Amino acid sequence: MPQAALQWLSLVGAIWLQSISGTNTNFPAYSSQFKHMLSMSQLQLNNLAFASDAGKLLGWFSGIAAVYLPLWLVLIIGSILGLIGYGFQYLSLINQIPTLSYPLIFFLTVVAGNSICWINTVSYVVCIRNFTRNRQVAVGISTSYQGLSAKIYADVVGALFSSSPDKTAKDYLLLNSLFPLIVCFICGPLVGVIDTKSSRNVDAGFIAMFVITIATGIYSVISSLDSISSEMSALHNLIGTGVLLLVPLAIPLVAKIRENFPGKLNMNRENRVYDFTMEEKDDGGARSVEEGVKEEDADHEQDAGQVVEDVSAREEIGAKTMLKRVDFWLYFFVYFCSATLGMVFLNNLGQIVESRGSSKTSALVSLSSSFGFFGRLIPSLLDYFLSRSKYMISGPALIVLLMAPMAGSFFLLLNSTDFCLYISTAIIGVCTGAITSISVLITRDLFGTKNFSVNHNVVVANIPIGSFLFGYMAAILYRRERNGDENCMGMECYTNTFIIWGCVCFLGIILALILYARTRKFYLQKDRS
Repeated sequence: MPQAALQWLSLVGAIWLQSISGTNTNFPAYSSQFKHMLSMSQLQLNNLAFASDAGKLLGWFSGIAAVYLPLWLVLIIGSILGLIGYGFQYLSLINQIPTLSYPLIFFLTVVAGNSICWINTVSYVVCIRNFTRNRQVAVGISTSYQGLSAKIYADVVGALFSSSPDKTAKDYLLLNSLFPLIVCFICGPLVGVIDTKSSRNVDAGFIAMFVITIATGIYSVISSLDSISSEMSALHNLIGTGVLLLVPLAIPLVAKIRENFPGKLNMNRENRVYDFTMEEKDDGGARSVEEGVKEEDADHEQDAGQVVEDVSAREEIGAKTMLKRVDFWLYFFVYFCSATLGMVFLNNLGQIVESRGSSKTSALVSLSSSFGFFGRLIPSLLDYFLSRSKYMISGPALIVLLMAPMAGSFFLLLNSTDFCLYISTAIIGVCTGAITSISVLITRDLFGTKNFSVNHNVVVANIPIGSFLFGYMAAILYRRERNGDENCMGMECYTNTFIIWGCVCFLGIILALILYARTRKFYLQKDRS
């Protein structure tokens, strides 16, 4: 098969992998049933959400494995870890093995959470190595589909399994254990790293991919809203989403046709790649900005890897140096008060919906997933269409703009109407997804690309920390309002929690404004280049 077709086929494989890798995102859909079946307290349930995030602390194992092992083998290892983590919990629920103790369930949840890192690592490696000229756009498009995972799993469970609430947890655990394994075997042959030396213009392909991705997101949102307002068939939702996930295959097919019939179909244009790093010096906070710029005409068949190679006259920032920077700690706590807080809300969504006496948990999980999908896509759209213009908004400024409606949403949740619950869930979903993607750009901008993988893992270490602290606080307040009952029912269950979370988010806005002020000069010089 022609190289261009293989290049696009690898991106399709990454999209499919990301679509099923977010097994932890469907936890809210079955958490209430899981708690009842195992007679757990709310605090124990929140600790399981933390355990899933804690698995990411060991994600560096997958990074090392990707260096020394074939990518298809890394995929299989990750899917087997998921099979073990979720599979044993499923077997325990159906009484095929002895009932598991809580510490063992906690450990299995950590293993299952770590399995996600292996699948994600393969997706990142494929996008970065096979799209060296447009690596950020390729990574952004593929990771946006991870925001769709919860909806995909909800549709599959609704279409293929029993609708009995008592079986919801069993159905999700079975699907979480087997679905990634099946998809990883399918995508294994698609995720090889290919030689892109002769790869030319890819703009038309990315524009087509954006159109397909946006159409998928629109359909996802509409079908999620329909499932809330009416009992729209989950099978219809699943068929529609499945078709849209297959549509990207048209791009490698067209690429193959173009290479077989060269000439007028090949429209080359000039590609430019800009790499920037910023370092804060020790002399009173003064900053120096250095720029590395490389240009390449797409007509030249040079090694694409050389195009994106950083040109820097100084040493980039490593993790130890980064930890001494004021900007790092500002950035760390901005992420802590925004994206991490949003993830904690989504992890508790099942209990929040139950406390309000609603039965629309799966529909709301699908809604947050659909809007999270769009949120993750926003940075890629901005990076692709505005990176060469003077209107590009800096990462810290975008976070400020996103955190404002997010903070307001937590206070909107104090209203008892279902409409406010739906609106707040959608806003928090899109803002959390967008900030998660934007953080990748900010880490690269502020601390360089050479040590990016280590630096960004240090930044996102706040996710399990925040998951534990915010989740533990919510569980304590939930238990206080229980009044001796097994479950807390009513608006008061989470009233204080929403107020605290809203105030934390406003604190994050202040920190984000400080970070924006400190980095404004750097981003202005970057935009002028």
